[in-house]
Amino acid sequence: MVLGSSCKKSWKIELGVCNVSLVECPFLGRILTKLRENLISGIIMVSVLEQMKMSTKVVADCVDFKVMKQVGAVDATTNPSILLAASKLDEYKRFLDEGVAYAKKYGSSLSREELRALAMDKIAVLMGKEVLNVVPGRVSTEVDARLAFDKDAQIVKALAVIKLYEEEGITKERVLIKLPSTWEGIQAARVLESKHGVHCNMTLLFNIYQAIACAEANATLISPFVGRIRDWYLKNTDAEDYSRETDPGVQNVRKIYSYYKKYGYKTEVMAASFRNVDEIKGLVGCDLMTISAALLKDLSVDRENIPVILSPEKAKSFEMQKVTLDEPLFRYEMNEDKMATDLLADGIRRFVADARAMEALIDKAL
Repeated sequence: MVLGSSCKKSWKIELGVCNVSLVECPFLGRILTKLRENLISGIIMVSVLEQMKMSTKVVADCVDFKVMKQVGAVDATTNPSILLAASKLDEYKRFLDEGVAYAKKYGSSLSREELRALAMDKIAVLMGKEVLNVVPGRVSTEVDARLAFDKDAQIVKALAVIKLYEEEGITKERVLIKLPSTWEGIQAARVLESKHGVHCNMTLLFNIYQAIACAEANATLISPFVGRIRDWYLKNTDAEDYSRETDPGVQNVRKIYSYYKKYGYKTEVMAASFRNVDEIKGLVGCDLMTISAALLKDLSVDRENIPVILSPEKAKSFEMQKVTLDEPLFRYEMNEDKMATDLLADGIRRFVADARAMEALIDKAL
């Protein structure tokens, strides 16, 4: 075989069980030699993202449809912050316009406040429907955070959102209703799951007691936040930084996952709110992880060989007694946990602020 005038001699390179004979060219020999070195040293030529998918379901924490397709996301999550950001972009403005048009058409007898609420729910559903054209699984749609301490109002709102999805031809099996992990939100999930067959994603979750209450309520899924816990400890302690092993947000999810698997709970754990890829690598094996578009892109080009950290088998050795949790104990443990109390309150305020900003956009269009 002649590959060019500069080819001079034959090389034989051992590649595992295969032998490759070739005529050396200035570049070809070096390329195959490097390939051999990579194989021998065990370097994985597969991205971290692809390695993760072997043990963790990857969920897109965005409405960037291009990214969802590129990374092969199974599910997708939305929240008021994501919807607000998307509604300001030209490519997503049609959802705002369609939501407002729907509210005007079907809400002639409603007050302006009720019109805004209907338009906002419809916008969320229209975006969710578009997401479901891209991902094969489920989309999470959030209930108004201003209802965080009203169990009955959250149930009514959740059922209204499900009805809007059904109008669009989307069955409730493909929708997760996001509720805040307040006591009232958790009890709303209990009713929605048991009496209405509505699947719930419990958000703004920061400690093990919230997680236990959600599992006892048979919530389909929880979303413990990682990055916000890290942020809180960096702000409120002397710590300057954390590794993936010492990160308190990572440790919290590991604890919750292990407790669930040890005691046989069916509620899925979907780690959320990441600040960097190290936090994600520290939780490989978690049931699901919902990841921003930027970090998904980073993971898709990262070639580190990562181990599986979490598994039901490893959870068997987790040391924590099973907790019997009622409302007084839940409230007491939340009160004792300043981090969880601060972040739950802050998270509700943030989502409310974004909901109000979204309403301002809707008002301009009404």
